[in-house]
Parts: sequence; C-alpha cells; structure tokens
Amino acid sequence: MQSHLVNKVRSSLESIGVKTSRKHSQSKNDTSNIRRRNKILALVLAGGQGGRLDVLTEQRAKPALPFGGTLRLIDFSMSNCHHSHLPDVWVVEQYEVHELNEHLANGRPWDMDRTYGGLQMLPPYEIHNKSKSDDGKKDQSENDDQGGFAKGNADAIYRQRRLLNQFSPDLLLVLSADHVYKLDYRDVIDFHKDHQADVTIVTTKVPEGDSPSRFGVVQVNEDGRVVNFEYKPKQPKSDLVTTEVFVYDYRKLMDTLDQLADDGELKDYGEDLLPNLVKEGNAWEFRLNSYWRDVGIPESYWQASMDLLSKKSELHLDDPQWPILTRSAQRLPAHLLDSARFENSLISPGCVIGGTVIRSILGPACIVDSGATVRDSILFDEVHVEEGAVIERSIIDEKVVIGKRATIGLGEKKELTMIGKNVKISPNSNVPAGEKIHPEKQDD
Repeated sequence: MQSHLVNKVRSSLESIGVKTSRKHSQSKNDTSNIRRRNKILALVLAGGQGGRLDVLTEQRAKPALPFGGTLRLIDFSMSNCHHSHLPDVWVVEQYEVHELNEHLANGRPWDMDRTYGGLQMLPPYEIHNKSKSDDGKKDQSENDDQGGFAKGNADAIYRQRRLLNQFSPDLLLVLSADHVYKLDYRDVIDFHKDHQADVTIVTTKVPEGDSPSRFGVVQVNEDGRVVNFEYKPKQPKSDLVTTEVFVYDYRKLMDTLDQLADDGELKDYGEDLLPNLVKEGNAWEFRLNSYWRDVGIPESYWQASMDLLSKKSELHLDDPQWPILTRSAQRLPAHLLDSARFENSLISPGCVIGGTVIRSILGPACIVDSGATVRDSILFDEVHVEEGAVIERSIIDEKVVIGKRATIGLGEKKELTMIGKNVKISPNSNVPAGEKIHPEKQDD
C-alpha cells in the first residue's frame, strides 16, 4: 500500500516538473546495477498495420508516423528506454518494415548501436520445418506458431519465444509504439519487484474527449491490485485504462501463453492473456498521472498534435532532462519571407513560408507560397502549398502538392480531411471536409 501511494505521489509531482528522488537513486545511471538485480528485456511491439489511421498508414508502419513536425511515434518508447538506461531493447516488426528500419538506424539516435546489447530488430521469419515432405509441402500441424505473421500483440510475443527463451530475461517490459507520453520505466520495474507481481499494468485516466471503449479498462482495489479487466467494453465500468505498458514476470508470462496456445489461437493481450492473469489475483496497477494519449485514430492523433500548441497542455517535449530523441535530416532553419504571417505554429527546419500559417504543424522542407493559408492542420515532410490555396483542419502526408487556389477541408462537416503520400491536387480543386484521398501507388 505504501509503495503504491509513494509512486502515485512521485508521478504527480514529476508531471508538474518537480524533481523527486527515486528508490536506489545512487545507481540511477548505473546500467550494470539493473543487470545485477534482474535481467530485463524491453520489447517494443511495432508490427501493427494501423488501419484505423486510414490513408496515413497505407504505405508506412504506424510507429513510423511523423509527430510534432520532426519526431516519429516510436521515438517516445525508444527515448523512454534510453533515459531509463535499459540495456537491451528489441523491436518486433511486421508491416512496412523498410521505412521503420531506416528511421531506427540500428539504434543510433538513442545510443543503442552497441556491440553487446542495445537495439535488436525482430522481423517476421520462417523456421526450418522438419515435417516438410519430399514434395516440399508443409505439415500445418507443426511449427505454425513460431515465426510468421502475428495476429495480435500476444501472438507477436509468443511467435518470438525461441529468441526470448535464449535471452531468458527475469522481467519482460512490453511496450507499444503508438502512444505519446514520458515515463521512467525503472519506477514501474521497482514497483513490480516490490509487489512480486505476475504482471504490472501501467494505467491512466482516459484522456479528455476520448472513450474508454477504445482501451482495456481496469478496476483496482485500494491497494492497487487489479480486480477486473475488460477489453474494449461497450459499457465501461471505469475510466481507468491501460497504457499498453506492462512488466511481466517472464516465466509466468510464457507459461500462461503456452496454456492459452494449447487451448486455441492467440491474438491480442486483452482477449485472454490479461483476463487470465487478473483472475489469478497477482496483477497490479502503476498509475501514470502525467500526459498520455493513444494516437491510433486520426482524431486522437490530430488532438495530440494540437496539444503541442496549447499553453495549458501537460505535453512538454523540450525538457532537457528528458528529451525525445530522433533521427532527422540536417537542414537549415526555416525561412520566413516578408509576406509570411503565422500564429501559434510549429515550423520545422527547411521550410519556406511566404503565406499564412495559423495553429498548424509543418514538417521539414514544407513550402507555403505567398497568398496560401494553412489553418488548424498538420503537414508532413515536403508538402508544397501553392499560391492562393487554403487548407483547414486537415492532415496532409509527405510530398503532396496542393495546386493554386485549391481548397482543402472546407465545409460544414467536422471530420478531418486526409490526403495520402505523393498526391497532386489540381489547381482550383475542392477537397471537402471529411474527404480521404489515398496515396499514389509506389513504383514496383
């Protein structure tokens, strides 16, 4: 009980910028101390297709989605791992791995490109199958649950069990790669060990304007023990949701997955894995009281981006004590021409602004010509908005050209307008509010 309250108070104080001392503070920067106490592996699940983001993820993995002009979504979990001094971080990949791998750059942005430990990527793979007959056909009854393409996050963990068992961690820290937040994972690990938990679930109150039905919903007792879990319920019993940050006792996790795999097909953690662990009575919550948002749908992604522009937001990414690190191209500062007008916006390096930009976020090398207007919108890299064009409440993917005097996102609908990669909008065209234009197909 005392440890639970201490972590709540610490999290609350740190969310408003008050520095607090941590347990074992003398070894905060000592990576070897983590290894001596427990062998810990961080596993970042970055293989999801992100279909709910529609045209924005047709040609990229969701963790590689730009955020805040210069960042990518996976930068948050990777930077948190770096600042938490975790020595081993593995990333499970599946969908559109090439752009994601290019961004991860073998771990260099987070100082993880080491000879021993550091970053390791786990793409889908196929194992040697002794059951193949002479004609090369595979016996589907064997070896069909190792390697290959996963059908959910629990399945993704289980398919990598051969490598995980070889590493043989004591604790497995499992992270998603599509959430915006800052967290010292060592606090969660210490809490987990203090309670000798089978699983520790990092929880938070559902963000304002979002619905608990999108998440795993938990109920806890006064000690912080999880007493009930529902996965994306239609009628939630609580506003306390999972952040998709978990610490598992590794042996208990694998034993549970073995049992569930014997009973049927593994899918997402919320369908069988967590309900079973909660039912056994040794699941605990660690409360995150600072900023957190799942950005897996367009409206939530847009709102999290706009939070960067709000004076009242708890989202501060320029903290020198906990910077969000990334791989980015080296460009000159943005060039604001005499004709430029802008209000409360983020303009990335390499941009050339001659028009009006209001409450918007522009990625690197965007061009807004004189007489053009961008309002309440997000532009990815190298978007060109030509003279007289107007963009409102839209998300425009990279290398899109908005022709002269075209209008994007205007109309009575409140839905976001989204335009995929490499699209060219003709001059004088009208793309109404709520419209979604698919990206141009890439050359084979």
